[in-house]
Amino acid sequence: MKEWSLAELEEFTAQHKSGLVYLYTPLCGTCQLAEKMMLVTEKIREDLTIGKININYMPTLAEKWKIESVPCLVFVKNGEIAHKITAFHSVPYLVETIQSVYETPGRF
Repeated sequence: MKEWSLAELEEFTAQHKSGLVYLYTPLCGTCQLAEKMMLVTEKIREDLTIGKININYMPTLAEKWKIESVPCLVFVKNGEIAHKITAFHSVPYLVETIQSVYETPGRF
């Protein structure tokens, strides 16, 4: 996963792209575990763009996106937030949720 700047995120959403944004803080133990799951998920779903953002550096984004806790995975579809999760559970859960959000017609 590539660490995104605010400019990269804004460009991504302005171009109406779809993908995942993993929000974390570096001292969060749960975030470290979630990032390991995200790295495996990234290998499974190489077709998806996945970026990560240290939310400590973007408090206005946290407010704008109503991020209440980390880790948080934001599903962006056509430049808009389609779904958010804060409980990562497992890699299979992440893969199933990704499939549900992006591949189910009319879901979002």
